[in-house]
Amino acid sequence: MDVQLQGRTAFVSGSTQGIGFAIASALAAEGVRVIVNGRSSERVRAAVARLRTEHPGEDHTGLVADFSVPADAARLLDDLGEVDILINNVGLFGLAEFASISDAEWARYLEVNVMSGVRLSRHVLTGMLQRGWGRILFVSSESGVNVPADMVHYGVTKAAMIALGNGLAKLTRGTAVTVNTVLGGPTYSDGVAATVEAIAGSQSAPVDAIKNAIIGQNSTTLLQRFIDPGEIAQLVTYLASPLASATNGAAVRADGGVLTAML
Repeated sequence: MDVQLQGRTAFVSGSTQGIGFAIASALAAEGVRVIVNGRSSERVRAAVARLRTEHPGEDHTGLVADFSVPADAARLLDDLGEVDILINNVGLFGLAEFASISDAEWARYLEVNVMSGVRLSRHVLTGMLQRGWGRILFVSSESGVNVPADMVHYGVTKAAMIALGNGLAKLTRGTAVTVNTVLGGPTYSDGVAATVEAIAGSQSAPVDAIKNAIIGQNSTTLLQRFIDPGEIAQLVTYLASPLASATNGAAVRADGGVLTAML
């Protein structure tokens, strides 16, 4: 299927690995010039090189910034030109007992998971409206709807992303600019893979056995397996395309059936 994205430019935050890189790669495969982002120059260079090798023909580039540092975010915005597609993917993730989460940690999660999207969207939205076309997408989580007790800080920030996307969409009324959110489920990203492999090594157990045990603890998943990052990326690519012109202000699920309510 031709999703009609040739010649567009996209910026994907937090995209040197995992879901972010899968999104960057899926967009690049459709003829999009992609700007990747990460905290380290080495990882950004490696991601750009990989994109150029796997998807030649476009001048893929990268910008280094740590979104937990406001000065880094400001510098990135100074260097980021016009983009047609903004993917707000960067995010922190981790298990923690609620009583142990300090104010500083709450602030760090809000800075990265929420304020990165605020600042980037504020930077690009006016230009998109003036040019008459654009896509802003937030990569949130089912945890933003069903907040887990052992990741309250994560769930709250993912809920805020959903709210932010819904509010921004109302600013696009009557235009060809859309703002949507994707709700992912348990995904076998690079970070999750590293954790699973470490657990498997410590228990002298096969990696697949640990993966199945972790998924088995989630009794509501209909998929009964981890989601591949590419499966999230395909939905994001569709929503970034002109084919999704009637979808705006929505929170679209790619959660493997973890959320059980109809709406």
